[in-house]
Amino acid sequence: MPNEEDALFGAVDALLEQVAQDPLPPPAERKRLREAAGLSQGQIAKALDARRESVGNWETGRSEPRPPKRAAYARLLDGLAARFPAAPNATAPVQDTAVRETSTGVPAPAKARTVSADPAPGAAALPAEENTRPRPAKTAAAASPPVRAVRSSATLRRPGARKAAPANTPAGVDPRFENGPLAVVDVEDGNAVAYCVDGLVLDVPAKSIPALVDWTLKEAKLGQPKLSGPGKDADPLLVLTEAACERYGLPVALTEKERLAGRLPEGHKVIRQLARAEWKLTKRGFGPWARIYRPAHGSQRACVQLCIPSWHALGTRHWGDAGQLPPAELARLLGTYASRVMTPRGSTAVTGLELMTALHPPTRASEPDANGVRHSEHNPGSLGKDPVDPAPCEAPDGHPVLNELNLPRFHVRGPAEKLFEEAYDWARPLTDAECMRRNLVGIDVNMAFAAGANGTVVGLGAPTRLKNPVFDPKLPGSWLVDLSHVDLSRVKSGKEWVDLEGELLPNPFTPKGEQPQGPAWYATPTVAYAVELGYEVRPVEAWVRYDNGRYLDAWYNRLRDAYITTMADLGVPADASPEEFLTAMDGYRQRDPELAIVVAAIKATVKGGLGKLRERPRGEGWKPGEAWRALSRPTWRPDIRAAVISRTRINMHRKILKHAAFTGQYPVAILSDCAVYAVDGESPLDFLPYREGKPLPGGFKLGVNPGLVKWEGTQSVLWGEGVREQFNAPELNLARYIKDGTVTDKDNGE
Repeated sequence: MPNEEDALFGAVDALLEQVAQDPLPPPAERKRLREAAGLSQGQIAKALDARRESVGNWETGRSEPRPPKRAAYARLLDGLAARFPAAPNATAPVQDTAVRETSTGVPAPAKARTVSADPAPGAAALPAEENTRPRPAKTAAAASPPVRAVRSSATLRRPGARKAAPANTPAGVDPRFENGPLAVVDVEDGNAVAYCVDGLVLDVPAKSIPALVDWTLKEAKLGQPKLSGPGKDADPLLVLTEAACERYGLPVALTEKERLAGRLPEGHKVIRQLARAEWKLTKRGFGPWARIYRPAHGSQRACVQLCIPSWHALGTRHWGDAGQLPPAELARLLGTYASRVMTPRGSTAVTGLELMTALHPPTRASEPDANGVRHSEHNPGSLGKDPVDPAPCEAPDGHPVLNELNLPRFHVRGPAEKLFEEAYDWARPLTDAECMRRNLVGIDVNMAFAAGANGTVVGLGAPTRLKNPVFDPKLPGSWLVDLSHVDLSRVKSGKEWVDLEGELLPNPFTPKGEQPQGPAWYATPTVAYAVELGYEVRPVEAWVRYDNGRYLDAWYNRLRDAYITTMADLGVPADASPEEFLTAMDGYRQRDPELAIVVAAIKATVKGGLGKLRERPRGEGWKPGEAWRALSRPTWRPDIRAAVISRTRINMHRKILKHAAFTGQYPVAILSDCAVYAVDGESPLDFLPYREGKPLPGGFKLGVNPGLVKWEGTQSVLWGEGVREQFNAPELNLARYIKDGTVTDKDNGE
């Protein structure tokens, strides 16, 4: 009997050891103590049998140690605090991370505490050894009522994010979504847990996918507030690890057939479970990005999105190795992207398009009618809720609007029938003088297409056809006009005419930089640039949009701020001098690889979102002349994409022209937003005309902001000529390889 009792007591003591945890000092104090002792993160990690990255996260507050490492870590910090006490009169708040039992037997977070080097007035002084232990702070926070117990279905593992009433919610945090926009669901010790942003970890009681969806909507407090007044709140996102997939009856990887279909088969047991629980899936089914919902009742939504990295939801092209990160780090990465851009809705391209709609919802609530009832009405400045057909010249091949033209079978439309507004892919042979230079230096425009979207006036409604119109640069649309007479050897710069070596410049009106031959369709920014260069234009025909506006400005601002903020976190500030900027950009990705992935995802969101404006058929048995799924979206707008690309290409050419007129230097290759020059130096500072730190007005400027440029790479002139000779291509576009100099046969179609 005594032995049995001792065994029971031992089991209880072990359980209490997991629940009654020692308090830890705040993250900054943990780092101070380690550095005061001259210890490295690696030494502490080795002693605790932990990862060095974990120790770093504990010292920044990204995550908290968990049993059994927590007790050992607390003991270490207590010992260091006794040897290296804080400076006199220094007061620092400390989170008491102990989890206490409530009267209901449910763990709840303890109150916040502070550490003070001096006793409070009127209090007896403690012995020096005890004075380093945490004591209750006499602050307003300590006097506040205790936090209510956390329900077992959403147990708080890390303190700091309260689970209580809105009065205790930090300023600016929506109490409905106080646990953040998303969570990464994993399995630990046989139990499901959800890693949220800021190191918060919740216990997940759900045993099936339907139960997981219910828990997410009712208790997890996940989601994101709407980005625009008449918009909708973002649905919570759950990211399932491989262990979570196994727990909830999902395959860790899709079969080849399922991968090609992009979803699980309709008869899969999880899909049957959802159907029995009256949950629905969107048309794309249960794939890498699955949306599970019930029809909305009024404004009340019931929808949860799943992201499954092991099904290639986070493609390596734009998300790097994000899918391989530990749950806490993946939650931090995706949470940063969500807070600065929006909660991912699929690929970066899908999210980029959804961001446009989130910032400009198609409808809004009307003013109350005579009976006090509000109705849904068009939201001014948006694209509306109904799709519009493009002009025939704007439609890609196979679009249904082309059926009315009765074109011959296999007819290939030329520039006079089809709008060709694409990014630059141009190169030329080096001159004799350029061959005498030492290096080829590439500069790349930051967020070039985002900068091109900023301020661009685009059509919001259907186009109107005009015959022999007078060109209006303020009217967005497509114009059939002959620009072959524009001579780049003599152009207007401001109010003065400038003589240039036109044969060394790309033509601004064609993606390949070739001189146009006769009339062709152009977007408004392209035709306006011909006028800016000092030449008359006489359109033959046009499709214009009188309902227009700067639809993409808010989209640009959101993505610009996300990019600049994240780059600043990586040590690249927006106000750096040219020299400081180049130094800061050197190796910035290694400073925080996770944030570097966020930067790449932000840039992919820009390009992908614009690409989605003219999404082509994706299989599904489509035949030319038939409509495809993307055409049902009001955001299927090839004219908007064309206007942004046109303006981006013109922005690049305008800078090239200014640079050539001032310095006499001409690019040897341009690929989209990258330009290559032959120079004697190795840095952009060796050929960009800075005077007393000020750049050439209207020319290239080094900096992190969208539209400014960064160093792309430097290779020798001998390398460039050798590559062209190797592939027998005198006009091989060297801008494609300038970054690291690597050229493969595959790149050149071999």
